[in-house]
Amino acid sequence: MRVTSLHTYAIKGCYRTDRQSATVEPWGLAGDRRFMIVDASHRMLTQREEPSLVRIQPTADGDTLTLRADGHHELVVDVVAGELVDTNVHSDRLKGALVSESADAWVSSVIGRAAHLVWLDDPTRRPVEKPYAQPGDTVTFADGYPLLVANEASLHALNDWLIEEQSPEWPLPMTRFRPNVVVGGGTAWAEDDWIGRRIRIGNVTFRAPKPCDRCVVTTTDQDTGARGREPLRTLSRHRNVNQGLRFAMNLIPDETGVIAVGDDVTLV
Repeated sequence: MRVTSLHTYAIKGCYRTDRQSATVEPWGLAGDRRFMIVDASHRMLTQREEPSLVRIQPTADGDTLTLRADGHHELVVDVVAGELVDTNVHSDRLKGALVSESADAWVSSVIGRAAHLVWLDDPTRRPVEKPYAQPGDTVTFADGYPLLVANEASLHALNDWLIEEQSPEWPLPMTRFRPNVVVGGGTAWAEDDWIGRRIRIGNVTFRAPKPCDRCVVTTTDQDTGARGREPLRTLSRHRNVNQGLRFAMNLIPDETGVIAVGDDVTLV
């Protein structure tokens, strides 16, 4: 198998950045989910409750973050650690740094509700969940793990099921699953054999602690924010393991380095 695409998401829940290469840091790919939009009470907002987040197209470049959305002016903000506030990623409690009042006003205007933009100034602040973590494993504002890898062959199998069921939502693109790494050239569901093992992408080794259980975000069109029923309807029939609807694999880096489109992907 080889890497066919790489993606980061500067702001949790917002539009992706496609990359030809990416630096692997202990907590994930450089620039991935270091920012998050929170509500007026500093509680996490994601596409689960705000599918309009897909309209925000952020670009992180060093110490600046550029925010774009159709119908709104472009905003460039300096990334500095402002006031630390208590926030959350699901049940994890942690602190994030407010970015700026101008960023707050901009994101509030786009999503139509009072919101703030926070930055994870210290990416070592949040540990990976037990029992899958080793001492020192940390993660950014991602749902639970530093990286997510998805298999093109598994997506083809899923789309074949949609054809069989004559689903009007066929075909589904890989963007629905918001992966960091997409691999091709393997067999469908080959990633099931990675659980508890290590894989090497290029020259960087990762642990594969557990599959990813999917949520309503996967039913959201990542270009428009429109919601459907798939893939959850079909995954519930074919990939339901202990009430978890599985698609893609979580990864934890064993080391740092650079990975790139075209890199070999092998079991260690």
